[in-house]
Amino acid sequence: MAPLLLVLVLCIPTVVLGGHDYGQALSKSILFFEAQRSGHLPWNQRVSWRANSGLNDGKASGVDLVGGYYDAGDNVKFGLPMAFTVTMMSWSILEYGKQMAKSGELGHAMEAVKWGTDYFIKAHPHPYVLYGEVGDGNSDHYCWQRPEDMTTDRRAYRIDPSNPGSDLAGETAAAMAAASLVFRRHDPAYSAELLRHAQQLFEFADKYRGKYDGSITLAQKYYRSVSGYNDELLWAAAWLFRATNNQYYLGWDVKYAGVQTLVSKILMQGRAGHYAPVFERYQQKAEYFMCSCLGRGTRNVQRTPGGLMFRQRWNNLQFVTSASFLMTVYSDYLASSRRNLHCSSGAIAPSVLFSFAKSQVDYILGDNPRATSYMVGYGTNYPRQVHHRASSIVSFKVNPTFVSCRGGYATWFSRKAGDPNLLTGAIVGGPDAYDNFADQRNNYEQTEPATYNNAPLLGVLARLSGGHGGYNQLLPVELPALKPIVSRPNPVPATTSPVAVEQKLTSSWNSNGRTYYRYSTIVTNKSDKTLQNLRFSISKLYGPLWGLTKSGDSYTFPSWLRSLPAGKSLEFVYIHSSSQAEVSISNYTLE
Repeated sequence: MAPLLLVLVLCIPTVVLGGHDYGQALSKSILFFEAQRSGHLPWNQRVSWRANSGLNDGKASGVDLVGGYYDAGDNVKFGLPMAFTVTMMSWSILEYGKQMAKSGELGHAMEAVKWGTDYFIKAHPHPYVLYGEVGDGNSDHYCWQRPEDMTTDRRAYRIDPSNPGSDLAGETAAAMAAASLVFRRHDPAYSAELLRHAQQLFEFADKYRGKYDGSITLAQKYYRSVSGYNDELLWAAAWLFRATNNQYYLGWDVKYAGVQTLVSKILMQGRAGHYAPVFERYQQKAEYFMCSCLGRGTRNVQRTPGGLMFRQRWNNLQFVTSASFLMTVYSDYLASSRRNLHCSSGAIAPSVLFSFAKSQVDYILGDNPRATSYMVGYGTNYPRQVHHRASSIVSFKVNPTFVSCRGGYATWFSRKAGDPNLLTGAIVGGPDAYDNFADQRNNYEQTEPATYNNAPLLGVLARLSGGHGGYNQLLPVELPALKPIVSRPNPVPATTSPVAVEQKLTSSWNSNGRTYYRYSTIVTNKSDKTLQNLRFSISKLYGPLWGLTKSGDSYTFPSWLRSLPAGKSLEFVYIHSSSQAEVSISNYTLE
């Protein structure tokens, strides 16, 4: 995995501009997150070459940590980059959800956010406890295995009052606060649950100060806390203000580009109150960052001969996608407030800032000296030997033969052929300072993808695809109603199942500030035979369940029932403070 650079903390048909199909690029970019999923994959999983993995994560620690995302080309679940990823996906949706809806991708984007926040809820079992890593980067890098074959250490590592991690807790608080805004209209109960976790995590981060890599020392080699924890605390405070409108969260010293941009929006909305004079100074710093990116400042960002912003040798595109998102939203904030950008070289129209952000995206999609698309599967000339375990090894569904730890290196890593599985939508590390790029699997600095490369790009691609549409970016967010999600790739003919599962909400109540829901699930044998050996797979369940027997990672008939005659039904119920769990039939026989 690449070191995470928190830059942000320093109607159809699709519109095609500049020769690129931004709607297609958006769809592919969101699809990448499904390839990064850990845990029980859902019925509507579109990346069909992946299978379930990490099903015992957290078990040794007595906590359910199944789910979440692998961060890059490895099989470790790192909390810090996962939280940053979810925050940026959420911000993209909040700014450009209407454009996503026009292209039919809003539902998929929200699913991608929820896959992360469902995991964070599990990883935060107590107010002052947060699990921040599953797996060990050292042992993981020693092996080259599919996630479905993992034999590496899957221990879980946490922060708590004795082992603090303000940066990790703060970044996760920001993710859950931002996501709470995404779900506020479509799932108010879930939104409230996310906000509660965000507030608890912020309190934890603020009360017990410390850098997380001093507590989870294994993370130092991969996602070290370089700048301390103040940046993540500020980031969390800004998002909690947006989610609560509580001015308590405004009293912070904002120093970093992403937070400055977010605070600038609060200022231009007229919501800064008596903090306005301070926020004006922060806006000046945000504009300094924008001017530097444009090459119109006193200290400017380096560019390659082909025009790409260049910040670092390893995974430079994470900086480019994050900065492009900031420039895009800020240009829209300026346009909505009828202002120009003020640089040392003079006033610059918002359209100039947006055009430069677009040029960076166009470079990524193929407008560069090599005519290479750095998004896998977009265009015709894109990386074929991606530094990614799952995509570089034959799919478990094609050949389930076990791939050993070192055998994976010998057989698959060293292959000179292209990957057997297409990692659609992945943004790789990208070219060097001179626009050079070597498409080789062992060239991890340039060919490894990461979730935090893609997350900021969602918003920019949605904006480029859907256009501005006359939206005022300073007005309160109101996401459109969701359309039913249709899985386009690999359609499966409809079949009539002999087992019907129907869930319904039967009651709800409030207790200690939380809303609890009781769900009843009716399972009916619609066949003319006796149903036996029935097994259920139940995910996203956060409370007690009655009427079934737990058996390993699945559920079976209750103890008083061994089979279900033709035409008969059984009922089980569960209670939790979230939307309904995902219930599916994993096995049965008819006799």
